[in-house]
Amino acid sequence: MESDGKTVAVSDVVISDAAPANGAKPDGRRLRLCLAASGGGHVRQLLDLESVWSKHDYFFVTEDTALGATLAQSHRTHFVPHVAIGQARLGAPWRMVRAAISNFFRSASIIARERPDVVISTGAGAVFFAVAWARLRGARAVVIDSFARFDRPSLFARIAAPIADDMVVQSKALATHFPNAKVFDPFRMLDTPPPPKKPLLFATVGATLPFERLVSSVAELKARGGLTEDVVIQTGVGAARPDGVTAVETLPFDKIQDLLTDADIVVCHGGTGSLITALRKGCRVVAFPRLPEKGEHYDNHQAEITGAFAARGLIEVANDVDELAAAIARIKARPPVLATTDPSELMEFLDGLLEKERRKRRFKTQRA
Repeated sequence: MESDGKTVAVSDVVISDAAPANGAKPDGRRLRLCLAASGGGHVRQLLDLESVWSKHDYFFVTEDTALGATLAQSHRTHFVPHVAIGQARLGAPWRMVRAAISNFFRSASIIARERPDVVISTGAGAVFFAVAWARLRGARAVVIDSFARFDRPSLFARIAAPIADDMVVQSKALATHFPNAKVFDPFRMLDTPPPPKKPLLFATVGATLPFERLVSSVAELKARGGLTEDVVIQTGVGAARPDGVTAVETLPFDKIQDLLTDADIVVCHGGTGSLITALRKGCRVVAFPRLPEKGEHYDNHQAEITGAFAARGLIEVANDVDELAAAIARIKARPPVLATTDPSELMEFLDGLLEKERRKRRFKTQRA
């Protein structure tokens, strides 16, 4: 699937709502929304808000990942190149510059064609230019800092906050950084009984990057005889496929959901999307945080996330094969913990905000 900045895949139903070539606006009952989010957990947070954006004429701006491809099958979707400041930190500054230039112009083209009234973004760097272009062309900008950030704001939030009309954070600790932000903490424990599971361990590296340390640790533990469960590993694009397990580079989102329904144990990277999705399905979760000192990520936020989840008794954390064996032994000795995110308060706020914006724009149109 090519990231050419065009709408990549739509159903017949979506085609009927697609933006006309002249950028004509929807009728006065709906706004045109740009839903901008990088791959993985950022997009999943927007999907949790479906009851808000589905009332309007909307389109997605995201990255060309497995989740993005699944999204494009049923929603108007534009792909932009992956770009992050951390690429320079990992020794690839010119790759970052090239991707940023391409992203800059592609985002400008998308926004010029779609002409959104409102842009709602959960980050991160890959969609900053889409947010900036939309704001420059008169759209209202709503920036929601990632649920992954508990103590310190993301770089995206710090950069985007000055151009945002509305700033939302999902941790009370972040309110000190953005005094005018709305605070909505969506985290909820569930007291429902755990669902029945199969003797299956599913390991996933997430939507964006390979993660050799996680993959090799799971494969080695299986080879040692330390795992009696069947093992399925999603390795990431371009990663080596270990022997002795079922290994695939990438999976459609619905297939991942099926595996999570069956899997008793999930070993995943430290992204909130992967963690919450597994906990919601009643899996026993062991997290491998990507570490910047090993060149696996741009900063240390995954260690912060997994530390916070572990402190609540939700998951175990491991960093190598021996720690993985110990973590699985501990997590098998206790019942699964179920948790989810409940964005209902945030959705109520967004519904009210969008209704006010709709009325304001309709009034201006009537006066014109």
